[in-house]
Amino acid sequence: MISAAGIAAQLTELALAVVLAPLLTGWVNQCRAWLQNRSAPGLLQPYRMLAKLFQKEVALAHNASPMFRTAPYLVFGCLCVAAAIVPTLGTDLPLNAVADAIALVGLLALARMFIALAGMDVGTAFGSLGARREMLVGFLAEPALLMVLFTASLISHSTSLATIVETLAHRELVIYPSMAFAGIAFTMVSLAENARIPVDNPSTHLELTMIHEAMVLEYSGRHLAMIEWAASLKLFVYSCMGLALFFPWGVAEGGDWLGIVLALPGLFVKLAIGGAGLSLIETVSAKLRIFRAPEFLGTAFLLAVLAMLVHVLLEG
Repeated sequence: MISAAGIAAQLTELALAVVLAPLLTGWVNQCRAWLQNRSAPGLLQPYRMLAKLFQKEVALAHNASPMFRTAPYLVFGCLCVAAAIVPTLGTDLPLNAVADAIALVGLLALARMFIALAGMDVGTAFGSLGARREMLVGFLAEPALLMVLFTASLISHSTSLATIVETLAHRELVIYPSMAFAGIAFTMVSLAENARIPVDNPSTHLELTMIHEAMVLEYSGRHLAMIEWAASLKLFVYSCMGLALFFPWGVAEGGDWLGIVLALPGLFVKLAIGGAGLSLIETVSAKLRIFRAPEFLGTAFLLAVLAMLVHVLLEG
């Protein structure tokens, strides 16, 4: 039976993800500017940009279908549900009983499908080009992500992220070599899925290289605000997923509200370190040609499979 405390914890984590997602994006942009010796934007700049976009009038193409209008809200909704599945502060979440890591990958794939359909809906060359590239990246990244999650599920004997966190964080300390390979693969997949260097550049508008930006060129006003907010939320979801899999310490067990409150500063610290690490990776890496992206994600898949083999041969 679902408890009132569990529902409250679920809603708290969801609200925290929605509110903090633009802040994480602002922190990453700020760290990247510092590392590149540029004048850094304000930490709250993403919030200002969202507020400005919500106030602007929406301009729609004449041949835009209802899919084009509803896609930003569908993408944002999928990512909100995905954020609710990932345990960030505690493991007593009602959605754990109905959704696991495989469902999480499915929600991320559903959000990708909606944004790709919206990119092709108007019929522009850039939108169709970006949609095809986005589906290519997803086709290669999703198997690698599944292999990473399966490696963690072999350790915990469950595909539930809450069970994985409880196994890795609240039981005896064990060093798993397989998780090292899985961590590298997850990092590579996260860079590709969040349109980050070396696979994509989130700040570029070069027609021949952009992927995510090509699909949203026709959006404006509140629709563009929802798309940008969803992109920040996706980065937050992947960051919290990585923390849950590889740095789960500090997450409260069950419905311990005191533990949830104490886990909040730890979450801020881990996200700050992760955002700085992402900025460092983007600064020292060069943008790959789009034809090299399959090699990059193929390497991630091989590392994820190697992680499973290491677990079976050495840890099983």
